[in-house]
Formats: sequence, structure tokens, C-alpha cells
Amino acid sequence: MLKLTPAERSELRAEAHPLKPIVLIGEAGLSPAVLKEIDAGLNSHGLIKVRVFGDDRDARVAMYDTICSSLEAAPIQHIGKLFVIYRPKLDGVKETRLVKRGKGMREVTIVKPSASGTKKPSVSKVMVKGNERVTQGGNIKRSKPRQSSAKKSALGNS
Repeated sequence: MLKLTPAERSELRAEAHPLKPIVLIGEAGLSPAVLKEIDAGLNSHGLIKVRVFGDDRDARVAMYDTICSSLEAAPIQHIGKLFVIYRPKLDGVKETRLVKRGKGMREVTIVKPSASGTKKPSVSKVMVKGNERVTQGGNIKRSKPRQSSAKKSALGNS
């Protein structure tokens, strides 16, 4: 079984939150075909969710341990009938996310159609700061400054 630090496990739990289960284990239980499907999911995704349709908690815990030990994967989370399982991808390259959030500069490609609609659209690459966004029309808009409390500013001055 793969061992992870609590910080790594917490980060993987956060990544797994929006995922949907890709393998469903029915009443037949953990068969070799199901194990093969989980293995294929771990090879392609690295981090997966598995749903078990059984009411016996002890059987689910046993399945979770069996899956992690036989596939050399790390157990991330077991909540109710959902398992979150992680194993590094075979190629070792981590996916890069399409949308980068947070501070710093990022490059954005803006495509504006021509006014007449018959000419080629204009394409420009622009560096956008962390507090800026690109609107639907292709304009760059800075986010509004954070509101400050009148009471707190009055207390701070005295």
C-alpha cells in the first residue's frame, strides 16, 4: 500500500471533491473484472472515486483495504459508500490545469470577431494580473476593491 503524508492526503481529498465515481461495485462484490476496471481508472486518472452498493459496513472496509493493497494504491478517503483512491500515473507527469487561479500574471488569448463578420477574427495574447478577468466581449476588467468597514476605519484612526 502506498503511504502519504496527511498534507498530501488532504490536498488529494480537495482535488477529489468535484469528481464523480467512475467505478460502481454492485451486489456481486469485488470481482477480478471490477479490480481490472479500477486499475484502468487509476492508470488513466490517478485519482478516482468508487461507489459501493452494499449496506454492510465491514464488507465495504474489507473491499477498500483489498483494493488498496492489491493495486498498490493509497487510501485517501472512505465516507459512507464512497471510496477515494490514489495512485500516481504511470507516465509520472501531473496534469496542468487549464484555468490558473490565484495571484500572479497569466497569459490569456483573446479572440474578437470582426465587426462585419466576414473578415478573420483578431487574436491577441495579453498578460492578465491575478485580480483581473476577461469579459465576454474580450475586454480586461479589474475586480472591485474590497469593501472596508466605516466603523473599523473610525476605530483605527483614534
